[in-house]
Amino acid sequence: MGIAISNHTIDKYLGFLTKLDIVSKKKLIVKLTESLEVKEDKEFDLNRLYGAWEDSRSSDDIIKDIKASRIEKPIKINF
Repeated sequence: MGIAISNHTIDKYLGFLTKLDIVSKKKLIVKLTESLEVKEDKEFDLNRLYGAWEDSRSSDDIIKDIKASRIEKPIKINF
């Protein structure tokens, strides 16, 4: 969903855009036209990720390593 702007705001933009050279205007038209095209949402299949993580350690070993790597930082509150 895009942002709706008033006709007054559009007129201000147009006043600025009329000062651009022809090549810049054409590039802008192409970009705006491309932005109007409806793009299909690609579905993401979580099943594709199954087995993507490769590790020789067991899940228990990985959990132990994660917990061991945690660092507790002292919280200093200055009043």
